Amino acid sequence: MIRTLIIEDEKPAARKIERMLNEFPDIEIVGKIESVEEGVQWFSENDHPQLIFSDIVLGDGVSFDIFEKVPTKAFIIYTTAFDQYTLKAFKLNSIDYLLKPIMEEDLSAALEKFRSFIPSGNAVNSHEIKDLIKKDKSTLSRILVKIGYNLKIVQTSEISCFYSENKIVYLQTQERNFPTDFTLDELTEVLDEQKFFRVNRQFIINSDYIKNIHTSPNYKVELNFQPDEEITVSRERVKDFKDWLVG
Repeated sequence: MIRTLIIEDEKPAARKIERMLNEFPDIEIVGKIESVEEGVQWFSENDHPQLIFSDIVLGDGVSFDIFEKVPTKAFIIYTTAFDQYTLKAFKLNSIDYLLKPIMEEDLSAALEKFRSFIPSGNAVNSHEIKDLIKKDKSTLSRILVKIGYNLKIVQTSEISCFYSENKIVYLQTQERNFPTDFTLDELTEVLDEQKFFRVNRQFIINSDYIKNIHTSPNYKVELNFQPDEEITVSRERVKDFKDWLVG
């Protein structure tokens, strides 16, 4: 039996996925969670499941907050209204995501994917799962950021650049900059390589917002919207940068 947990704050959605999962004889639902607070308590007091079906946005935060406070080795299938993996899903143990409303064939396919990586003995082969994630991942089309107690969706098409400052990575739009929870290394793994390029250790830029490129004495990029600091292409990246511009 696959011990499975449901994290969903909308009761009709929770009932629907529970009903759908009950159709699979190897699934054992061990609990249902509606909030970050409840999730942290549940994971602190119970044996962790093998598999989690989790919505992303909950009433008191995002489900990622649960796993940051109480790390788990369980693998996660996200059930979400977003049309791509969020960046946080790559940092955690995500193996798939299902768009709402969830279709039976998509749920069955996600479970089959999970089962295919459970060898005899019911132990998850985490290395093979991580390889699968790398092969299946989608490019990021929007990012969820926090503004105080509010959440905001920022389309990556609106972002001129990402940059690090004082160990925090910000995204820049025409409106303003927003802090994120992620590193530039993580972003390079999920952004559209045709649009975004990491020019140095501090900046990832979007080609759609390039205003001017200076070539002497160093390659320096001007964006339509950028922080005050100059954006210089590191020497070892110049050739790749030029290839990217015409690619």
